[in-house]
Amino acid sequence: MPIIEVNGIRKAYRGRLAVDGVGFTVEEGEIFGILGPNGAGKTTTVECVEGLRVPDAGTVRVAGLDPVADRHEVTRLLGTQLQESGLQPKLTVREALELYSAFYPHPADWRVLAGRLGLEDHLGQRFAKLSGGQKQRLFIALALVGNPRVVVLDELTTGLDPRARRDTWRLIEEVRDSGVTVVLVTHFMEEAQYLCDRIAVIDKGRLIALDTPAGIAGRSAGSTVVSFTPSKPLPDPRALGRLPGAVSVSTDGRDGRITVHGTDETADAVISLLAGLGITASRLRVLDTSLDDAFLDLTEQDA
Repeated sequence: MPIIEVNGIRKAYRGRLAVDGVGFTVEEGEIFGILGPNGAGKTTTVECVEGLRVPDAGTVRVAGLDPVADRHEVTRLLGTQLQESGLQPKLTVREALELYSAFYPHPADWRVLAGRLGLEDHLGQRFAKLSGGQKQRLFIALALVGNPRVVVLDELTTGLDPRARRDTWRLIEEVRDSGVTVVLVTHFMEEAQYLCDRIAVIDKGRLIALDTPAGIAGRSAGSTVVSFTPSKPLPDPRALGRLPGAVSVSTDGRDGRITVHGTDETADAVISLLAGLGITASRLRVLDTSLDDAFLDLTEQDA
């Protein structure tokens, strides 16, 4: 049985539909991403999972339990890091960990968590004096101190510099490797592609895609991108657009670099065409499209 089941939930605020029929399941032991632009309905969706919101329609189950009717039991097995989190500025790291561990009958050893998350040297430091990355480590520790089976991390790396973000990604992987299922809410495509086993893409309150990162990226209109600078102009520039699987062709007017969106077959055809014309392709690149490209395609279709 999936650890989380969401079936056709709807939620409106003052007549505006924030979530419209969203449904998905989360398997135990995976990192499940909920991806979408700001205001897409991601946070409302996970707040229904956490029991912080009551959906107007549809059902949510966490380990078979209703987050609202069985709130006491669900809070024992689900840890959360909210989109906007904060602590009393003068509270030290040690005091926060001791306080939160007191909320649970069988908490994790907060000292072990502090060591695992690189907080052992900051136990006496006040919350207000922590860096952004240290605060995020503390919030992860607080989400894990109750020994949850599932942890929900909402926009965990927003505002972090690239190094702190990468460090946080490694922590999330370690959390999953310890046996905890992770639900990661993000609007960073690179983050979702790097971390998630599967991704639900939400836009305008609706679920528009549910797949692995590679599966979603493969839905892009041109799933393979070939770019190169030709050694001389092509006799017929439109020939590239007629190649098998070609979706689009563009040329950078500054340096003449050509980019072709298509398929693996298109990439082979481009190379064969250039060889037949005696044209050398300098700075040749053949890449799969990113989740960014696929997301833009999906949201344009949803517009």
